[in-house]
Amino acid sequence: MITLKVNGQDHQVDADPDTPLLYVLRNDLELNAAKFGCGLGQCGSCTVIVDGKAVQSCVTPLVLLAGKQVTTLEGLGTAAAPAPIQRAFIEEQAAQCGYCIAGMMMRAQALLMRNPKPSDAQIRAELEPNLCRCGTHMRILRAVHRAARLMDTADAASDRSVR
Repeated sequence: MITLKVNGQDHQVDADPDTPLLYVLRNDLELNAAKFGCGLGQCGSCTVIVDGKAVQSCVTPLVLLAGKQVTTLEGLGTAAAPAPIQRAFIEEQAAQCGYCIAGMMMRAQALLMRNPKPSDAQIRAELEPNLCRCGTHMRILRAVHRAARLMDTADAASDRSVR
C-alpha cells in the first residue's frame, strides 16, 4: 500500500511502486484531466504539479512521490468556481480539441506560482515541452498572461480583505 497526497487529500493506493503516477490518477483515483498521450514523457498531455514543479506523470513512478504533494487540474478549481488559470483558458478560448490543454494549464500554473509576471519568452520556454497539434499557441499565450492578471487581482483583493 502506498499513500499519495493528491489535491490535498491522502489516498491509499494498492499499486507497484514502479507504476507511473498517470495510471493511478486515471484508473484508481478517477482523476481524468491528465491524459495519456505518448507514454514516453515527450508530449506533456499528462503534466501535473508535484511540489510546485511541472512533472510528466506518465514517466513518474509512485516510488518517487512519497511525502510529496501532487496537484492535478481537478485540484485547481471546479466548473462552478474555476481557478484563474482555468478561467483564463476558457475566456481566451485556448482549447481546440482539448487533449493538450490540461497539461498546458498545469505547466502554466507551475510557472505562475514561481514567476507571477512572466514574459512571452518565459511562457514559451516553459510550455515548450508540451505539444499542441491544433495550433492554438497564441491563444494559450494570451491565456497565461490573462491568468497572471487574474491571479494578481485575486492576490490584491485578498490582501485588502486581510487588513
